[in-house]
Amino acid sequence: MIVDPDIKAAQELSSLLIDEGYDIETSEGIRKAAERVKDVQFDCVIMDVDLPEMKGYEAVPIMKAIDPKLQIIMTAAENTIDLEAEVRKQDIFYYCIKPFDRVELKEAVQGVFKKVGKIEGVIRNE
Repeated sequence: MIVDPDIKAAQELSSLLIDEGYDIETSEGIRKAAERVKDVQFDCVIMDVDLPEMKGYEAVPIMKAIDPKLQIIMTAAENTIDLEAEVRKQDIFYYCIKPFDRVELKEAVQGVFKKVGKIEGVIRNE
């Protein structure tokens, strides 16, 4: 699942991962994403720091309370020392800054599936 209020960025990322064989679902905010995580078992959520309802790093505990095994890749358009410190306090799998290298992000997603014991994974699409 991709959680990003920037529709264009979410579509670009979605296209990249679909080309890699992943199924994708997108959400612009944490409320809808959390509801979907309650209904569907996701292996990975790629979540932006700047969400409409709250900061992405504040949403990590919410998502982990729903599914403790959920792996989260956090993204940010801009990075600061303070922001990175807040993000890294959370139980995330990977943190990357936009615009990210396509290979870097694909490797991060592949790393999630290796961690959860799947060679090929599914990041749901509906």
